Amino acid sequence: MLIMAALVGVLLLVVIALCYRLWKLRQVGGTAAILRDYPAVGGQGWRHGVIRYRGNEAQFFRLSSLRWWPDRSLSRRGLEIVSRRSPRGDEFDIMTDEIVILELRDVSPERKRGYEVALDRGALTAFQSWLESRPSPRARRRKV
Repeated sequence: MLIMAALVGVLLLVVIALCYRLWKLRQVGGTAAILRDYPAVGGQGWRHGVIRYRGNEAQFFRLSSLRWWPDRSLSRRGLEIVSRRSPRGDEFDIMTDEIVILELRDVSPERKRGYEVALDRGALTAFQSWLESRPSPRARRRKV
Protein backbone atom coordinates (compact mmCIF):
# COMPACT_ATOMS: atom_id res chain seq x y z
CA MET A 1 0.00 0.00 0.00
CA LEU A 2 2.89 2.33 0.81
CA ILE A 3 4.47 1.69 -2.59
CA MET A 4 1.19 2.48 -4.34
CA ALA A 5 0.87 5.76 -2.45
CA ALA A 6 4.46 6.69 -3.40
CA LEU A 7 3.77 5.92 -7.08
CA VAL A 8 0.60 8.01 -7.05
CA GLY A 9 2.53 10.86 -5.40
CA VAL A 10 5.29 10.75 -8.03
CA LEU A 11 2.73 10.61 -10.84
CA LEU A 12 0.90 13.57 -9.34
CA LEU A 13 4.15 15.59 -9.18
CA VAL A 14 4.91 14.79 -12.84
CA VAL A 15 1.41 15.87 -13.91
CA ILE A 16 1.71 19.12 -11.91
CA ALA A 17 5.14 19.86 -13.45
CA LEU A 18 3.82 19.20 -16.96
CA CYS A 19 0.77 21.42 -16.39
CA TYR A 20 3.01 24.18 -14.99
CA ARG A 21 5.28 24.02 -18.05
CA LEU A 22 2.32 24.17 -20.45
CA TRP A 23 0.88 27.10 -18.49
CA LYS A 24 4.22 28.96 -18.64
CA LEU A 25 4.53 28.34 -22.39
CA ARG A 26 1.04 29.70 -22.99
CA GLN A 27 1.61 32.65 -20.67
CA VAL A 28 4.80 33.91 -22.35
CA GLY A 29 3.67 32.99 -25.87
CA GLY A 30 5.56 31.97 -28.95
CA THR A 31 5.04 30.41 -32.35
CA ALA A 32 3.76 26.87 -32.81
CA ALA A 33 6.28 24.69 -34.64
CA ILE A 34 7.28 21.09 -35.26
CA LEU A 35 11.03 20.42 -35.16
CA ARG A 36 13.38 17.49 -35.61
CA ASP A 37 17.10 16.93 -35.87
CA TYR A 38 18.35 16.33 -39.39
CA PRO A 39 19.13 13.96 -41.03
CA ALA A 40 16.17 11.83 -40.05
CA VAL A 41 14.42 8.80 -41.49
CA GLY A 42 10.93 9.16 -43.00
CA GLY A 43 8.44 10.91 -40.79
CA GLN A 44 10.15 10.01 -37.52
CA GLY A 45 11.65 12.35 -34.94
CA TRP A 46 9.19 15.25 -35.19
CA ARG A 47 8.46 17.06 -31.91
CA HIS A 48 5.62 19.53 -31.40
CA GLY A 49 6.51 22.68 -29.54
CA VAL A 50 6.77 26.44 -29.33
CA ILE A 51 9.49 28.71 -30.71
CA ARG A 52 10.32 31.87 -28.78
CA TYR A 53 12.56 34.51 -30.28
CA ARG A 54 15.07 36.02 -27.84
CA GLY A 55 17.44 38.42 -29.59
CA ASN A 56 19.90 36.28 -31.53
CA GLU A 57 18.36 32.96 -30.47
CA ALA A 58 15.22 31.07 -31.32
CA GLN A 59 14.43 28.79 -28.41
CA PHE A 60 12.38 25.65 -29.06
CA PHE A 61 10.38 24.22 -26.16
CA ARG A 62 8.86 20.75 -26.68
CA LEU A 63 5.30 20.46 -25.45
CA SER A 64 5.90 17.00 -23.98
CA SER A 65 9.05 17.88 -22.04
CA LEU A 66 9.39 18.65 -18.34
CA ARG A 67 12.57 20.73 -18.73
CA TRP A 68 12.55 24.33 -17.49
CA TRP A 69 15.02 25.37 -20.23
CA PRO A 70 14.69 25.17 -24.05
CA ASP A 71 15.11 21.81 -25.74
CA ARG A 72 16.92 23.41 -28.69
CA SER A 73 18.45 26.85 -29.19
CA LEU A 74 19.00 28.03 -32.74
CA SER A 75 21.59 30.78 -33.12
CA ARG A 76 20.65 33.38 -35.71
CA ARG A 77 24.29 34.09 -36.46
CA GLY A 78 25.15 30.67 -37.92
CA LEU A 79 21.76 29.50 -39.16
CA GLU A 80 21.14 28.98 -42.89
CA ILE A 81 18.06 27.83 -44.77
CA VAL A 82 19.22 24.98 -47.03
CA SER A 83 15.90 24.08 -48.66
CA ARG A 84 12.14 24.19 -48.28
CA ARG A 85 9.54 21.59 -49.12
CA SER A 86 6.02 20.38 -48.44
CA PRO A 87 5.24 17.45 -46.14
CA ARG A 88 5.44 14.05 -47.79
CA GLY A 89 4.49 10.47 -47.03
CA ASP A 90 3.69 9.69 -43.41
CA GLU A 91 4.42 13.29 -42.36
CA PHE A 92 0.80 14.02 -43.30
CA ASP A 93 -0.19 12.10 -40.16
CA ILE A 94 0.89 15.12 -38.08
CA MET A 95 0.91 17.94 -40.67
CA THR A 96 -1.39 19.48 -43.26
CA ASP A 97 -0.58 20.56 -46.78
CA GLU A 98 -0.54 24.19 -45.50
CA ILE A 99 2.73 23.48 -43.66
CA VAL A 100 6.14 24.39 -45.09
CA ILE A 101 9.21 22.44 -43.95
CA LEU A 102 12.56 24.22 -43.85
CA GLU A 103 15.84 22.36 -43.73
CA LEU A 104 18.21 24.40 -41.57
CA ARG A 105 21.93 24.12 -41.04
CA ASP A 106 23.72 25.72 -38.11
CA VAL A 107 27.23 26.39 -39.40
CA SER A 108 28.54 28.08 -36.28
CA PRO A 109 31.79 26.39 -35.12
CA GLU A 110 30.41 25.27 -31.76
CA ARG A 111 27.24 23.64 -33.11
CA LYS A 112 27.45 22.23 -36.68
CA ARG A 113 23.98 20.64 -36.61
CA GLY A 114 21.07 20.26 -38.96
CA TYR A 115 17.36 20.67 -38.26
CA GLU A 116 14.05 20.56 -40.03
CA VAL A 117 11.32 22.86 -38.83
CA ALA A 118 7.68 22.70 -39.98
CA LEU A 119 5.78 25.98 -39.84
CA ASP A 120 2.48 27.34 -41.11
CA ARG A 121 2.54 30.34 -43.45
CA GLY A 122 2.33 33.00 -40.71
CA ALA A 123 4.98 31.35 -38.56
CA LEU A 124 7.18 30.93 -41.65
CA THR A 125 7.02 34.68 -42.31
CA ALA A 126 7.94 35.43 -38.70
CA PHE A 127 10.85 32.97 -38.75
CA GLN A 128 12.26 34.29 -42.03
CA SER A 129 11.92 37.89 -40.82
CA TRP A 130 13.78 37.04 -37.62
CA LEU A 131 16.51 35.22 -39.54
CA GLU A 132 16.94 37.86 -42.24
CA SER A 133 17.12 40.73 -39.74
CA ARG A 134 20.44 39.49 -38.35
CA PRO A 135 23.37 41.87 -38.69
CA SER A 136 25.57 41.37 -41.72
CA PRO A 137 28.94 39.73 -40.95
CA ARG A 138 30.57 42.64 -42.77
CA ALA A 139 28.89 45.12 -40.40
CA ARG A 140 30.75 43.74 -37.36
CA ARG A 141 33.67 45.78 -36.15
CA ARG A 142 37.11 44.39 -36.58
CA LYS A 143 39.37 44.16 -33.57
CA VAL A 144 42.51 46.21 -34.04
